[in-house]
Amino acid sequence: MSDSIRVVATSTAIAVIAAIAVAAMIVASNRPTLLVNAATTSSSTAASGILTSGDATVYKKPDLATVSAGIQSQQGTAAAAQSDLAAKTAKLVARVKSLGVADKDLGTAGYWVGPVYGPSSDTVTAYRASEQLQIKWHNVDSVGKTLDAIVQEGGATNISVNFGLADSKSAQAEARSLAIADARAKAQAMASAAGVKVGPVVRVSDLSTSTRPPYEYAVAAAPAAVTQVPVGQVDVQVTVEVDFSLGQ
Repeated sequence: MSDSIRVVATSTAIAVIAAIAVAAMIVASNRPTLLVNAATTSSSTAASGILTSGDATVYKKPDLATVSAGIQSQQGTAAAAQSDLAAKTAKLVARVKSLGVADKDLGTAGYWVGPVYGPSSDTVTAYRASEQLQIKWHNVDSVGKTLDAIVQEGGATNISVNFGLADSKSAQAEARSLAIADARAKAQAMASAAGVKVGPVVRVSDLSTSTRPPYEYAVAAAPAAVTQVPVGQVDVQVTVEVDFSLGQ
C-alpha cells in the first residue's frame, strides 16, 4: 500500500472513531439520572420519608338554632288560598319579629300554591297555599319557649328545628391541630419500629372536614307546658395527611 493511501485510510478511521464517541456522549446525556444508594441498585425518583394520616374530633355546644316554621291555607280558589295564607303569614312574621329576631335572620325557605285533587279522580276539589319561613335563633337555651310562641301565638302548623355553630372555623382549626398531632404520633411510632428518625414536615393535606349537628327536632303542636328541646352537641371531624422527611 502506498504512503498516500495509508494516510487517507488512517484519517478516515480517526474520523469514524470520533463520530462514534460523539454519538455515545449524546445518547448518554439523554438518559435519565439514576438515584442509587447503599441499600438498593434500582432506579427511583421518590424521596425517602414517612407518610401518615391523622384524625380528630372536637365536640362543641351549638350556639345557633335554625327554626323552620310553616303556615298553610286551603280554600276553594287559588286566589282565596293565597289571600288567606298572606294574612296568616303576616301574623306569624309579626310574632317572630316581636321575639327580637332581626330581618337578616328571617327569610323564606319555600312558597307553594297548587290544586288539591279528589281521592279517586282528576277533579280539583280545592287549592292549597303554603309558605315556610326560616328563622335563626341565637339563644339555643330558650328555643323551646320560642317554638311555643311561634305555634301558639303565631299560628305555625309545620315546624322543625336543628342546631349548629354560627362559625365553625375555630372548631375546625382545633380539630385540624389535633389531627396533625395524631399523624405525628403515628409517624414516630413507625420510625421507631423501622429504626429511623422523623424529620421535618414536607407536606400537609386536608383529606376531609365535616360538621355533624345533632338530630333535627320536629314539633307537631305545642303542649300546655314549655316545649323541651335538648341541644346536644356538634361533632367537628377533620382528617389530614402528613408527609414527613427522614431525620438525621
